[in-house]
Amino acid sequence: MSKTALTQVGRALSQLGVEHIAAYSPQARGRSERVFHTLQDRLPKEFKLAGITTVEAANVWLRETFIGEHNKRFAIEAEQPGSAFVADTIGAWREILCIQEDRTVGHDNTIKWGGLSLQLPASRLRPHFVKTTVRVHAYPDGRLAVLWGPHRLADYDANGSLTEPLKVAA
Repeated sequence: MSKTALTQVGRALSQLGVEHIAAYSPQARGRSERVFHTLQDRLPKEFKLAGITTVEAANVWLRETFIGEHNKRFAIEAEQPGSAFVADTIGAWREILCIQEDRTVGHDNTIKWGGLSLQLPASRLRPHFVKTTVRVHAYPDGRLAVLWGPHRLADYDANGSLTEPLKVAA
């Protein structure tokens, strides 16, 4: 884990204005590992005691029994009352919560992505983008977009074919 190169999660948190407090020290990593070990060790025993033998029954039990009891035991009251939730009124979540990676445009004005060769269309911005660094956005539904700074150069379907930009309701 690098302290300077952001992961996709680190980038998304930064774009959302959320301070990411990473566990770089062995002590901090140990605390989180102990919690995981406790849950991995304890849950199978709890399932057995409750007579749970299916995934469906386990999910119901976790939702209706375990999580509430666990939170009563370990939850810490917030310093300040109220919610820190901020509504996304412009639909920015789609652009923030996608995979974003920089790519250099090839001599044939294409970008390589996941075995696809994405041909950039003609643009009023410049005659070509050869050797330009652009950013590819890969969305969970398989769609792709190529951006150059604030400019959206092209949108593609999951097969790499050009499409119209996806209209997002605000």
